[in-house]
Amino acid sequence: MKTIKNILPKAAIIFLIFTLFCGVLYTGVVTGFAQLIFPDKANGSIIEVDGKKYGCELLGQQYTDDGHMWGRIMNLDVSTFKDKNGKTLMYAAPSNLSPASDEYKALVKERVEKLRAANPDMDETAIPVDLVTCSGSGLDPHISPAAAEYQVARIAKANNMSQDEVRTIIDKCTDGRFLGVFGEKTVNVLKVNLMLDGILK
Repeated sequence: MKTIKNILPKAAIIFLIFTLFCGVLYTGVVTGFAQLIFPDKANGSIIEVDGKKYGCELLGQQYTDDGHMWGRIMNLDVSTFKDKNGKTLMYAAPSNLSPASDEYKALVKERVEKLRAANPDMDETAIPVDLVTCSGSGLDPHISPAAAEYQVARIAKANNMSQDEVRTIIDKCTDGRFLGVFGEKTVNVLKVNLMLDGILK
């Protein structure tokens, strides 16, 4: 009959083998493969120009001025966390509000009023839904082509550009459907704004 004393050494060996295989070997191979084949994505899809990092193309950033494109609603928190030097850390999260709640309705109404005020040339145009709602992550970097088009007149006027020039930038920052079939076309807000600033070409 096997005793615990006999089983423990074998269990420890099995534990060590699986730790080395799954925790070291497997992750090392996957990480190395990603760095070799997809180094940009493996390192966080950071947009870097002339040695300066401007952000991750997969995480939204908040813009509220007339000269830049606005993304989706972000629920930002700058009061909860600080780094080891006491510097405030900002993060965003989904709202988790029910579409039937009064708070959600008030949030959408406030956003609609801001959009109408900022885009007076679009008074008769319906506001695309993604401009007045938060994404599931709260950090979606993309909006729909319709949401981008809604802002063209304002952006062009604020930057002394033609609307066609703004649309050309939007086209360059538009991603098509996955494999040409799945999902919808999306516009990367950060890339558009960096091109408007002349940082990205």
